[in-house]
Amino acid sequence: MARLLINGGNRLNGVIKVQGAKNSMLPILAATVLCKGENVIHNCPDLADVSSTIRILRYLGCCVRREGDTLIINADKMDRDDIPDTLMREMRSSITFLGAVLARTGRVRLTFPGGCELGPRPIDLHLKALRKMGAQIDERHGVLDCTAPDGLSGAKISLSFPSVGATENVILAAVLAHGTTVITNAAREPEICDLSDFLNACGAKIYGCGDGVIVIDGVDELSCTSHSVIPDRIVATTYMSAVAASGGKLLLKNIIPSHLNGIVPIFEESGCEISFLGSDLSLNVPKRIHSVKLIRTMPYPGFPTDAQAPVMAMLAVADGTSVFVENIFESRYKHVGELIRLGASIKVEGRVAVVEGVRHLSGAPVMAMDLRGAAALVVAGLAAEGTTEISGLRHIERGYEDIEICLAQIGACIKKV
Repeated sequence: MARLLINGGNRLNGVIKVQGAKNSMLPILAATVLCKGENVIHNCPDLADVSSTIRILRYLGCCVRREGDTLIINADKMDRDDIPDTLMREMRSSITFLGAVLARTGRVRLTFPGGCELGPRPIDLHLKALRKMGAQIDERHGVLDCTAPDGLSGAKISLSFPSVGATENVILAAVLAHGTTVITNAAREPEICDLSDFLNACGAKIYGCGDGVIVIDGVDELSCTSHSVIPDRIVATTYMSAVAASGGKLLLKNIIPSHLNGIVPIFEESGCEISFLGSDLSLNVPKRIHSVKLIRTMPYPGFPTDAQAPVMAMLAVADGTSVFVENIFESRYKHVGELIRLGASIKVEGRVAVVEGVRHLSGAPVMAMDLRGAAALVVAGLAAEGTTEISGLRHIERGYEDIEICLAQIGACIKKV
């Protein structure tokens, strides 16, 4: 089993280029099954979740090859409409194949998805929306058997919560449906807009992404295109948290400033200086950061739930007390126990976590429980005195490409063993 060894205490200083966004990459790859011809997707991070998605595409009969950070996908010879349980369990985002394969073939058979255990994340919204579009869905023994014998039809879909996954599934199902689909209370995340930009370049007619109401006029077919995935705002936040916890300066390249609007104020309140120049972000950290009064995770454009863990690790060494309120997932504090092993002072009551900043953390063996919790342990390990050994690296490899290389190039003493 691979582990990360971190000798903390170094001030970090340097430049990191931010990878492509995992949460854009996965639905875009699922969307390629809807297109004729060869799609070329650039800025593709080499992640475990991307590899899992490629395995699903190949199982379905698609041709996929990688050339550096570019993936070339041709779904013309796709000849299956089922996905086995072993592939579905590898990640949560596998559920996006539900809408895509159903729209392509009129039938899909798959099981419930896997991924990080963050509490209940039901797919009821997905199924309710697809049924409204004419899908017949039989749920038995953990298997979803979905058919649309007469094709899918446009419908008015009102989501009770702006679910990213449900919004993606409806978009994927609606682009080839008969008529017009309107999604109200749609998710507004940049990754939704990236998926829509890709599909529109293929000939789809999607309007209003990012505004909460999305309109999709179904088309007869989609062609191929070339597309570059947006940079990963959560990876950017993680590296910012690492430098803020350790002290130093950071230049992040390949970011979209507006995507960080819900994050930048938190760092500024902690005393960090942030400036933008085009697609670069400059971060200058004070000798010791200050606490942040209150952080509430919210749907975009609010503070993202995926950023909660690494920012909490950063504020574990801040001067003062910070309060987090987790409004998205019920079980998103699994990293807290491991941060306490490193010397953090954190108390959790339900959805609220109170973080009393300490002067020093101390290195210790810790175990990653989920993707963003793993990132939090890396941030804390970089700030800790002594050696931190992080196991459970399969989690971090789902969302971070060569994290040890990126951090080592800005002065971290970190290696994978």
